[in-house]
Amino acid sequence: MGETGAQTGEAAAAITRWVEHAATGIELLAVVIIVMVILTATILYVFQILAQRADAITYKNYRQQIARALLLGLEILVAADIIRTIALEPTLQNVLILGLLVLIRTFLGWSLVVEIEERWPWQSLRVEAEGGHAGSKGACEARSDEHV
Repeated sequence: MGETGAQTGEAAAAITRWVEHAATGIELLAVVIIVMVILTATILYVFQILAQRADAITYKNYRQQIARALLLGLEILVAADIIRTIALEPTLQNVLILGLLVLIRTFLGWSLVVEIEERWPWQSLRVEAEGGHAGSKGACEARSDEHV
C-alpha cells in the first residue's frame, strides 16, 4: 500500500513538472513571436526607408504589425498564466494575482486594438471614399449588418 502512495506522488510530481514546462514553453512561444515579428517588420521598414519608398502608409503598416505582434503575445501570455495558476497552485492569492494580470493585459490589449483600428470601439467603421481616404470629409461611415 505504501508503494501505491509513492507512485501516486511521483505521478503527481511528474504532471506538475510537465504543466510547469508547458506554461514556460507557451511563454517562450509568446516572446519568440513578439521578437520575430518586430525584427522582421523593422528590417522590412528599414529597407523601405533606404530604398526611399517609405511614406506615411508604410509607417502606419509598420506600427500595426508591431501592435498585432504585441497583442498576440499578450493573449498567449495570458493563456500561460491561466495554465500555471489553475493547474499548479489554485490558491485564492494566486487566482487574485491572475485576475489582476489578466485585467492589466486586457487593458493593454484593448489599447493595442484601438491603436491598430485607429478608432474607439464605439465609433463606426470608416471606409475609404472614392478619391479620398479614411477620416476625410468625403469618407463614408460603414454600418455593419451583423448587429442583430
